[in-house]
Amino acid sequence: MTLIVVLSACGGGGGTATPGPAEPEPTPTPTPTTYVEPFIPASSSVAQQCETPRPPGTLDPYTGRPYGDVQGSLTTEKLWIRGFVNETYLWYSDVVPQDPSLFTLGATAPYVDPSDNSRTTLELTTNFDVVDTYFNSQRSLLATSSGKPKDQFHFTYATAEYLEQTSSGSSVGFGFSVELLASRAPRHAVVAYTEPGSAAATNGLLRGTKFLAINGADVVNGEPDTINEGLFSPLDGKSYTFEVLDPGATTPRTFSMTASNVTSTPVQNVRTLPPPHTSVGYLQFNDHIATAELQLIAAVSLLKAANGGAGISDLVLDLRYNGGGYLDIASELAYMIAGRGATTGKAFEKTIYNNKNPLGQSEAGATIPFHSVSQGFSAGYGQSLPQLGLPRVFVLTGSGTCSASEAIINGLNGAGVEVILIGDTTCGKPYGFYPEDNCSVTYFTVQFKGVNALGFGDYADGFIPGGTGAPANQLKGCLVADDFSKPLGDISEARLAAALQYRDSGSCPPKAASAKRSALVAASGLPLKGRSPLRENRFLLPKNRPPR
Repeated sequence: MTLIVVLSACGGGGGTATPGPAEPEPTPTPTPTTYVEPFIPASSSVAQQCETPRPPGTLDPYTGRPYGDVQGSLTTEKLWIRGFVNETYLWYSDVVPQDPSLFTLGATAPYVDPSDNSRTTLELTTNFDVVDTYFNSQRSLLATSSGKPKDQFHFTYATAEYLEQTSSGSSVGFGFSVELLASRAPRHAVVAYTEPGSAAATNGLLRGTKFLAINGADVVNGEPDTINEGLFSPLDGKSYTFEVLDPGATTPRTFSMTASNVTSTPVQNVRTLPPPHTSVGYLQFNDHIATAELQLIAAVSLLKAANGGAGISDLVLDLRYNGGGYLDIASELAYMIAGRGATTGKAFEKTIYNNKNPLGQSEAGATIPFHSVSQGFSAGYGQSLPQLGLPRVFVLTGSGTCSASEAIINGLNGAGVEVILIGDTTCGKPYGFYPEDNCSVTYFTVQFKGVNALGFGDYADGFIPGGTGAPANQLKGCLVADDFSKPLGDISEARLAAALQYRDSGSCPPKAASAKRSALVAASGLPLKGRSPLRENRFLLPKNRPPR
């Protein structure tokens, strides 16, 4: 399977020209090692040679062709990993070779956390542990100019789970999204929003509800294992007892929920705002998953027909919790906001690979346009998309605004649409992947950097509100802390209120402040893990995928 995760486009192969300048290869910082690597195999020579092959004829749902697993071993799986990374990784020359024999069942192997480059060791008790931990060793350990890890986005997923989440948005849970205001003790975890009709909604979990205990484990100061499970990876069919403090309440309450499959509603709260802001549209967009395509088309059509057909003059696009997803959907939404006049002949994203041009991309193959028709995710392929034709857009952002959401910001900027940011600095992910399945595991290694039509893509430290537009990642707008005392879409909620004030007067609220988590996180205990890395990616289906 090749399902493409991108910040910028990547069509099928073709040509040998490297599109745009190759990403420079920095000199890696060596780590002490006595291992001398004998050779690096071509990944194709050991692909799908598995310790546990899938049954013959098992089909890749995106290509319609068999995966082609044959009997191999964990050794051949590790050889494939090494070849795959060496061939396609954007920063392949940063990788310090590691002896693969250190990564075997029963061993204790080194592990470097991509979020902060902290080092620990893991006991390898399963086949997945072996390949996942070895893959973890195959990445850059350098840092950006601000000091955060250069590569925070290197991870694996069981292929079956990956496909389920990215196609339907279905995952085991309760229907709440958690915001970690402090991930280390004393922790502070609250509800960011809930899914309509979910167990969380039925049990009255409102935005801002604080989690106090889960199955008796103290969320604020307790050991993290039970808390992580309950908040982020509950077991299907298992009952969990939650103690929470509702917004405005002084007395906690306790109730139980059973984890089950929840299908998310990625587009919510679509409306025009009440007077005197009836010409302003609001749209909460949480995930670029397949079902979002049809919902976004319906949302834009609704806003276009508002006010007796006059439409809206401004849009507030709430991306504060949107970690990304399919880039084609990001392109569709950007087109629907900007319209044909602003986007004709312009690239939404272009990609830059390592100096090997590993995918053999031509310039055309490395460009994704602003899509003017639906791409067939949940709407029929080729339907003309509605257009708002707005010269500017207000985007509500947070530290969880990532990946394809940042591509919307960058792509619209590149097309000349004014983007005004209200909220916090975004996560900073101008990179993309071609997730690759091998032996029932899908691997994500950064393979290219994306730039907009103006050639800009230097936002590894995020898009920052409150700037002048120069440099291009410091945009006009206001730094405003997230407000959990009001529902999303309420005109008195701090970020939406700030957007409306800026629209009316060009000024920010006098006490607007960043919601930087670093100021809230105490330096004690193990952190909670937060949302899945699948919530912080870009996906683009292969151009040769079978019709839906």
